[in-house]
Amino acid sequence: MLDNTQEFERAQRVLVGGVNSAVRAFRAVGGTPRFIARAEGAYMWDVEGRRYIDYLGSWGPMIVGHSHPKVVAAVREAAGRGLSYGAPNVLESELAERICALFPQVERVRFTSSGTESAMSALRLARGYTGRTKIVKFEGCYHGTADSLLVKAGSGALAFGTPSSAGVPEDVVRHTLVARFNDLASVEAFFVQHPDEIACVIVEPIAGNMNLILPEPGFHEGLRRLCTQHGALLIFDEVMTGFRVALGGAQQVLGVTPDLSAFGKVIGGGMPVGAVAGPARIMDMMAPLGPVYQAGTLSGNPLAMAAGLATLELISEPGFFDEVSRRCARLVAGLNEAARVAGVAFCAQSEGAMAGCYMLASPPRFFEEVQSQDVERFKRFYHLMLDAGVYLPPSPVEAFFFSGAHGDAEIDATIDAAHRALAAVA
Repeated sequence: MLDNTQEFERAQRVLVGGVNSAVRAFRAVGGTPRFIARAEGAYMWDVEGRRYIDYLGSWGPMIVGHSHPKVVAAVREAAGRGLSYGAPNVLESELAERICALFPQVERVRFTSSGTESAMSALRLARGYTGRTKIVKFEGCYHGTADSLLVKAGSGALAFGTPSSAGVPEDVVRHTLVARFNDLASVEAFFVQHPDEIACVIVEPIAGNMNLILPEPGFHEGLRRLCTQHGALLIFDEVMTGFRVALGGAQQVLGVTPDLSAFGKVIGGGMPVGAVAGPARIMDMMAPLGPVYQAGTLSGNPLAMAAGLATLELISEPGFFDEVSRRCARLVAGLNEAARVAGVAFCAQSEGAMAGCYMLASPPRFFEEVQSQDVERFKRFYHLMLDAGVYLPPSPVEAFFFSGAHGDAEIDATIDAAHRALAAVA
């Protein structure tokens, strides 16, 4: 039988850090990563044969569960016709039509192969459309690994950005301004300081990369007002929230319409995918119609399009989001009750099929509150849950993901595990 420790040692000899995405290395929680052999429904199995209730969901796309028969069948059928063409295919138009139908302001879509590409392309498009250079992002919001977005705040929230990764020259991010999520005044100050210079404000409308943080009432309405007033574009990065917190994404939940949206994850059903979407007057600035260049060899590949179409068909069934939201909320209520019984500073909250848990007495509103968690307690809690067969994201600053495959048995087992784990770390 294969062994996780041996597989990690093997991987470290040929892969950087033994992984192909940094958070998978378990550095935030310690211990040995689990090497997954297969996944089905709400479960994953590692190479040692251990089964886990999965709340990672491949970091978001598996909203109908792993290996759903309809999604697998769609991919197999598409693969039988060829893996990639480098030429137009009908499935691209079908998926784009589905997205346009769900988002009234979206008239054009440009597919990419990752969320990083979609966010990067949205920024380039915003700069090309407005003729401006500066962008506003928020500390704690993650938009992929494009250089100009790998930025955190300098001294104070109203400082110019400084790179948060080696290899990113300061000159690259000198036009990136970093504001405080849920603090509209920090954004207003930038528009006062840099009138007629800001091309766009990009935001995770419901933050998921500093754990789940819900927006304060009026925050996004204020962003919409500021961008309209100053001629900047508002970009919602819905790579994580799109088709997950609601069929119409966070913008449906919030009732706020962005100028551009970045999508990914769910629209590929687990296959590599991304998309930029918006009205024709902006999107048609992209090549081949306009001067903003964007291209990708595997963009719109038939396997991703087929998986995305099958997934959207499943989540568009009447009652899907009502039911998955109800069950996710029941899980969250059970976790909060377990914390109350244990007498430990721990809480959880959810929106749609997306949730967060924190080593805090109440849900965080700001990035610095997430950073104030008891990390050592979280590490102990994480491994107790893992040992009990519950796979959460291996980081205290990541949201977790629910799916239509999680039923009462999985919810009850998770709550039972949490009762034991929280009592042990109290």
